[in-house]
Amino acid sequence: MNKVKNWLLGSGLLGLMIVLSGCVRMGDDGRPDTTGIVYRFLVVPLENFLQWMVSNFNWSYGLAIIVLTIIVRIIIMPLGIHQSRKSLIQSEKMQSIKPQVDAAQAKLKQASTPEEQMAAQQEMQAVYKENGVSMMGGIGCLPLLVQMPIFSALYYTARFSAGIQESTFLGIDLGRPNYVLVVIVGAAYLLQSYISLIGIPEEQKKTMRSMMIASPLMITFMTFSSPAGLGLYWVVGGIFSCIQTFITNVLMRPRIKAKIQEELKKNPPKQVVTPQTMKKAEPIKPKPKQVNAPKNSSNGRNAGKQKRK
Repeated sequence: MNKVKNWLLGSGLLGLMIVLSGCVRMGDDGRPDTTGIVYRFLVVPLENFLQWMVSNFNWSYGLAIIVLTIIVRIIIMPLGIHQSRKSLIQSEKMQSIKPQVDAAQAKLKQASTPEEQMAAQQEMQAVYKENGVSMMGGIGCLPLLVQMPIFSALYYTARFSAGIQESTFLGIDLGRPNYVLVVIVGAAYLLQSYISLIGIPEEQKKTMRSMMIASPLMITFMTFSSPAGLGLYWVVGGIFSCIQTFITNVLMRPRIKAKIQEELKKNPPKQVVTPQTMKKAEPIKPKPKQVNAPKNSSNGRNAGKQKRK
């Protein structure tokens, strides 16, 4: 299931890049089409909100982007923590039914007919269903989807807003890519990936390590090719991701694990796969080689002598 999670997260980031590259129509002069739905309902309101903060609080655009990011992340953090909690619960329950799942998967591999394969698949589904475990392991992409409109709007605002294009923040030109921010973003999301591995069983770590590298690389690449105004969004977002992952993985995981273990003592997992299914097939012993019986001396040379007599 971790492979499915990794694939969904990777495809989500890829889809994010596709959305960014095609959701706003561009004119022949390289400027965005201001009559488009995405531009009118996402880019313009966000640009106006940033301009409002700059005008009313005498802030720079860089500080306004940071405040905007903090607001967005505070709003979606409870949703992310709730989703992570569900995922942790599902993960702990998965460990309790793992022997049955392994047995059903072994039976599926050994199936030689479509009927046997279907029966094994149904048996595996029954293991999950009877024990109240989701086959997707509590996957939730909603926090990522919530950020996509904000991220898309900020991307085009940073590229085409005259205020951001002409402003600086701590010596950083917000209208152009900044490699210092690229390094900070990469380090922040690598740290977040490292924190996400704390307390994870070694078997799961092996499948998560590839995503531990792929996700930060993807975000770093997007920051590398985007204006520094967007890089600020990723920097602050990376810091919040580290905090959220620390809360869920370091603070919440031990408590959830202890709670699930206590519940399993009172209500053990339902046995769906029979003990006979869970037994490993005995290896086929090689048949002993047949040793040719010694030829009877009466049928050998002596037999000829007896016939001559």
